[in-house]
Amino acid sequence: MEAAMRTPAGRALRLTVLVGENDVWHHRPLYTEIVHRAHRAGLAGASVFRGIEGFGASSLIHTTRLLSLSEDLPVAVVIVDDETRVRAFLPRLDELVAGGLVMLDECEVLRGAGRDGERAQ
Repeated sequence: MEAAMRTPAGRALRLTVLVGENDVWHHRPLYTEIVHRAHRAGLAGASVFRGIEGFGASSLIHTTRLLSLSEDLPVAVVIVDDETRVRAFLPRLDELVAGGLVMLDECEVLRGAGRDGERAQ
């Protein structure tokens, strides 16, 4: 099994990129561009999570609550892989993320599933 198809069990690095859902890169959602670049880079995986409420540098609160009718909800792109692969990917984010937040956290992968339910060794 290729390394890019699974998250290895053990020590890893979690990359979290927080942006707005309306942020774009060349007429495409920014979070989509980040996921596709991570895929091309051979990272183990990437997931996008849409927030229901939040605020950032603008101090405006964005929410899904009906009465506020806010848009541009917070979006988190989360990527977990070994430290070397994640750090090698960081320069690919430099031109993309101008107004967002990029965070790195050490983590431990307890169980990593590959395609077809195979588990990482």
